[in-house]
Amino acid sequence: MKPKAPEVIAKAIDSAVQLATAESLTAGMIAARLAEVPGASAVLRGGVVSYSSEVKASLLGVDAQLLEAHGSVDPEVARQMAVGAQRACGAEAAVSATGVAGPEPHDGKAVGTVYIGWAMGTESGSEVHHFVGDRAQIREQSTQAALHQFIAILDKASSQ
Repeated sequence: MKPKAPEVIAKAIDSAVQLATAESLTAGMIAARLAEVPGASAVLRGGVVSYSSEVKASLLGVDAQLLEAHGSVDPEVARQMAVGAQRACGAEAAVSATGVAGPEPHDGKAVGTVYIGWAMGTESGSEVHHFVGDRAQIREQSTQAALHQFIAILDKASSQ
């Protein structure tokens, strides 16, 4: 079953955890999906749409040398984006999405390569996904993966 934004919001409210997003290929879809849920304003602090590398560096604090060396579709970039959103929005938990929705490869990465970053408290990380489909399908799958990541980190936080 696909994770749904209402589940993320409910878990965040139950745990009193503030949320933030940093989005590249999804361009705000994750935050918009969360904001559709009644009561989201209790936990959704905000999000940063960082489509360009310059915005990733200037607003989210992603290392400019990392972006220059590896491009924006990179696991460490995704992790730094999540940490940057957490800091910029004053949230305990954040997720990020950066990747290639298509139609062409980007930064030497194939269409469908997506990194979902996460930050919760002082911990952070990222995971790679390889989605299949057209541009809209890859962006939707990326949004669902980010919602799933929120559920995972909120579940971990509530079990500690």
